Amino acid sequence: MLSIVIPCFNEEQRLPRTIEQIERHLDTRNTPYELILVDDGSADGTRLIMDAAAERHGGVRVEALPHNRGKGRALAVGVQAANGDEVLITDADLSTPIEELDKLQAALDNGAGVAIGSRALRASRVEVSQPIYRVVMGKIFNLIVQAVLLPGIWDTQCGFKLFRADVAHSVFGSLVTDGFGFDPEVLYRARKQGVKIAEVPVVWRNSAPTTVSPVHSSIDMLKHVVRLRLRG
Repeated sequence: MLSIVIPCFNEEQRLPRTIEQIERHLDTRNTPYELILVDDGSADGTRLIMDAAAERHGGVRVEALPHNRGKGRALAVGVQAANGDEVLITDADLSTPIEELDKLQAALDNGAGVAIGSRALRASRVEVSQPIYRVVMGKIFNLIVQAVLLPGIWDTQCGFKLFRADVAHSVFGSLVTDGFGFDPEVLYRARKQGVKIAEVPVVWRNSAPTTVSPVHSSIDMLKHVVRLRLRG
């Protein structure tokens, strides 16, 4: 079975369409799956949408944090609840279409323990780009991550990642980064365990708005990267 984990913070506008797209794609494929929606302390109608989806569809489950903790912590809670043989984490805006899942599953079938969607490879297709300042900041961040932590991985921050279940439970079970800097941490932990990480070119479409602050979030992520490297 496939587990899909989506962290959500104030996503009442985008979440209904995302749920519909995932259900339509996987139901028509007759793929056994569970969709785990994690409410990260939302203050809007996100939880109502989640509960309605769970009542309508037997494959949908809801987890909730009592208050906002951050994307990393919400994903850790969702992964802990996952029962699937493979665990897909994806964003509530579905910037990478669910149809790209086949590419990541092929990588796991070929021996990877983690397959990460990438916007940075030659075969990647960015159909709707971020504003140029975000693109530049993202490239600088990934160069730093390569130099300090994860050489050879060109895009740690794409939100579309597939894990073998044992790897997912291991790396998220020991996660210390609550916020947006969780990606380098889980990949670093996987690599330290000797897990093969496959970077897979995917389709990606930027979806606005975003809760990621270009300055504050970037500084926070860099702090976590440096701390993780110092801890070894």
